[in-house]
Amino acid sequence: MTASPPVPRPPLTAIPADITCLADYERHAAGHLPEASRHHVDSGTGEGLTLHDNRVAFGRIRLAPRALADLRQGSTRTLLLGQLHESPILLAPVAFHRLAHSGGECETARAAAALQVGMAVSTLSSQPLEDIAAASRAASAELHRAPAPLWFQLYFQRDREHSLALVRRAQAAGYQAVVVTVDASVKRSGFPLPQGVEAVNVRGYPSFEQRSGGLGGPILFGTPLIEGAPTWDDIAWLRANCPLPLIVKGVVSPRDALRAIELGADALVVSNHGGRVLDGLPAAIDVLPRVAAAVAGRVPLLLDGGVRTGTDIVKSLALGASAVMIGRPQVHALAVAGLLGVAHALHLLRGELELAMAQLGCASIGEIDAGILWPAHPGNEAGRN
Repeated sequence: MTASPPVPRPPLTAIPADITCLADYERHAAGHLPEASRHHVDSGTGEGLTLHDNRVAFGRIRLAPRALADLRQGSTRTLLLGQLHESPILLAPVAFHRLAHSGGECETARAAAALQVGMAVSTLSSQPLEDIAAASRAASAELHRAPAPLWFQLYFQRDREHSLALVRRAQAAGYQAVVVTVDASVKRSGFPLPQGVEAVNVRGYPSFEQRSGGLGGPILFGTPLIEGAPTWDDIAWLRANCPLPLIVKGVVSPRDALRAIELGADALVVSNHGGRVLDGLPAAIDVLPRVAAAVAGRVPLLLDGGVRTGTDIVKSLALGASAVMIGRPQVHALAVAGLLGVAHALHLLRGELELAMAQLGCASIGEIDAGILWPAHPGNEAGRN
């Protein structure tokens, strides 16, 4: 007789004393997520090589502390696309937050606003993008704080008018930038959403889903999925029709980075989609220096992939990123303790960032450069004196 899977525990109303870092939230989340949802959130594609390397690559990078620096007036504030961020930490676009908590993306947005952390809301959010923006603004107003930065992530739809409608909705709702994802139009997807969870923003839109035509029939090439996949022409079209700053997410190639800039991208996200699309890609942090060298400061770079600690953040900034994005950990924290969990996780991460900066002798984000690496990273030998 097959044993039934354990019943997930409800979200907690207090943070357990043994949660002191993001890894602890991942450990606890296993007991709060249904087994299928947990596997969907935590797994990668293929053998999980890229998923694994996204994390372990940070461990190959060492740091060089500087003693007795003047840390008075220290701050983690940073300016990104003309928007002031309290820290170089943003929540990456993650679909279907209601898999983890009934409060969904609105719960996450309130937590991010409470900590004044920027959030990118997915096209595939399980709550309307307008409701999420309203929840974020309401949380900021309740705390008498300026609204937190809020971006909208776009997956191209089969009909350009549907893509444009999403952008216009986001602009009307007060989103301040559009993040277009370019690396996930063709990927495996075998996770059936549970009842009550759906991509509400694209309800009624034609789906990109492709089912096999059987042995001997088309697999991918020659199917509507491939024929309708976005191209660089779609980026040019979007740039011409999007009045908001445009961020291209999913860049691993310096050539693609330069092409995106030529077409008008205002920022880029160096990302391998969390190891969920193509296995065998290098870790995002390993790709970053080459992309940074090619871009040469023309636009800001964000790093998405495997960031879990404050030292991961300073390593990313030292290698050319202006900020980092956090993906899976927000879902873990949301599952464990809802709004409180997400806010606590973000607080822990910023605390680790400040501690790392203090140990490295950096009183501001602008002081973090290749000089904090030991030894000097290839391509960044100059560093700080």
